[in-house]
Amino acid sequence: MRQRKVKNEEEKLAGHHRYLVQDPDRLKGRWGELFGNDNDIYIEVGCGKGKFILTLAEQNPDKNYIAVEGRGSIILRALEKASCKELKNIVFLKEYVKNIEDYFAEGELSGIYLNFSDPWPKDRHAKRRLTHSRYLEGYKKVLKNGHCIEFKTDNDELFSFALEEFQQGGMEILECAEDLHGTNLEARLVTTEYEDKFRKDGKPIHYCKVQ
Repeated sequence: MRQRKVKNEEEKLAGHHRYLVQDPDRLKGRWGELFGNDNDIYIEVGCGKGKFILTLAEQNPDKNYIAVEGRGSIILRALEKASCKELKNIVFLKEYVKNIEDYFAEGELSGIYLNFSDPWPKDRHAKRRLTHSRYLEGYKKVLKNGHCIEFKTDNDELFSFALEEFQQGGMEILECAEDLHGTNLEARLVTTEYEDKFRKDGKPIHYCKVQ
């Protein structure tokens, strides 16, 4: 569904400068300096209104989080929540990340979350899917050795596509579930806004964790 433009959006975004990073590419290899510590850094690409990543930041003050969302009207809601919580271990990027290596150095991240990404259902748009091999190669480079990507979706076709891309890309599937909330996997404990909606509608949540 198309999001309405927020009145005075840019001004409102600027009001959250504490959390919103400008020119993030200049921090490549130096994100620890921004957070002021050497703690592990995790990123959610496509954070929506921020429920998932903000929950993680609250639960894990000894870890750092970066939330990425390209739509200003959406990321504004996440920024508002972060400001209310006064969290110190999270920042936001208003970006459409096409090449993650533009922003992060080799081995700089400890985990990547891809939650309910746009499925881009038409075959000709497959390269736009965040689990396409052209994205995965970048993810593998910026992740520390032995660390993981976690992926959630409600879309059957996208899930099948992602599993195939993970396997063809030489990634090991550590956890996999067609219905995450019918399992005891830890990933079921922290949810997104979309996840809550889909579960309410009776749709199973597909999940996998790869290394």
